[in-house]
Amino acid sequence: QVQLVESGGGLVQPGGSLRLSCTASGSMFGVMGWYRQAPGNEREMVARINSGDSTNYADSVKGRFTTSRDKNTVFLQMNSLKPEDTAVYYCQTQDLWNGRYYWGQGTQVTVSS
Repeated sequence: QVQLVESGGGLVQPGGSLRLSCTASGSMFGVMGWYRQAPGNEREMVARINSGDSTNYADSVKGRFTTSRDKNTVFLQMNSLKPEDTAVYYCQTQDLWNGRYYWGQGTQVTVSS
């Protein structure tokens, strides 16, 4: 059974930093990524990293966010946070055995003074 467990969200002031982590278990995984959804908005891709450590980022976070990976754990280092980064952040991964995508439970990130 595939499980994704996220941690690291919270409240931070503008300009601050947070680090999210997500550990997947129960299979072998390919690409791992971070998405976010703010109230009233669609879920959007933030950052992704594949098993070869190639990454891509949304334009809105380039230069501020960095994703990295250690086996089945993916991290999102978020620096210079802005109020518009406020959202629920979800990790996602693809099961290499069946090709299905799985989501974490989501973690709230709030950027506010």
